[in-house]
Amino acid sequence: MKTILCYGDSNTWGYNPKTKTRYEKNKIWTSILKKRLGDEYEVICEGLNGRTTVWDDPIEGEYRNGKKYLFPCIHSHKPIDLVVLFLGSNDLKHRFSLQAVDVAKGVEALVKMIKGSDTGPNMQPPEVLVIIPPPMEEGIEKVSIMCGGIEKSLKFSEEFQNILQEQCYLIDASKVIKSSKIDGLHLDPEAHEKLGVFISDYIRSIF
Repeated sequence: MKTILCYGDSNTWGYNPKTKTRYEKNKIWTSILKKRLGDEYEVICEGLNGRTTVWDDPIEGEYRNGKKYLFPCIHSHKPIDLVVLFLGSNDLKHRFSLQAVDVAKGVEALVKMIKGSDTGPNMQPPEVLVIIPPPMEEGIEKVSIMCGGIEKSLKFSEEFQNILQEQCYLIDASKVIKSSKIDGLHLDPEAHEKLGVFISDYIRSIF
C-alpha cells in the first residue's frame, strides 16, 4: 500500500466559502483522491485553516506555521511514499508583506525539509508533489487582510515553476480549477471534484 500525505491549508481542510463551515468530508478533494486511487493507497488529510508555508502569524496563531509542524507530521505518518504540498495563499495576507517569489521560496524550504528526511520507504525521502494554488478571484478584495492578493497570486505559477521545477513534481491548479467567486480564495464543490480527479490521475502516473 502506498501512503500519500496531503499537507495544506483550508482548501485541504475543506472550508466551505458559502457556509463558512467544513464541507462533508466526502466532498473534499482528498476524499475524492482516496476514492479514485482505491485500496492500494492510504490518503492522509493534514489540512489546517490559515496555515502558512514558513511564517509565524502573530495574530491568528504561530501554530499555523507549516514549517514548525511539518517534521512532527511526516515522522508521525512514516513511511510515506508521497507528500502533497498545497500551500501559499495565506502567505499573501497583507501583514506578511510578501511577494509571490517569497511564497515560492517558502514552499521550497518545505520541499527541502521533506527531501532531506528519512520518512519515506527504506529510510529514504518521500517523493514530493507541489500543487500551485490557483489565483485569487475578485471576491477576496472584500477581505482587507488579503488586500493586494489577487495581483500577487497571478504570479504564483511563474514563480513556483522557476524555483521548484527541478526539485519536485508540480501541478498548476490554475490549469484545472478556479477559486470560488464567493470569497475569491476557497474552492467550490466542483473545484474539489476536478482537483481530486486530476491529482489521482497524476499520482498514478508517478507510481
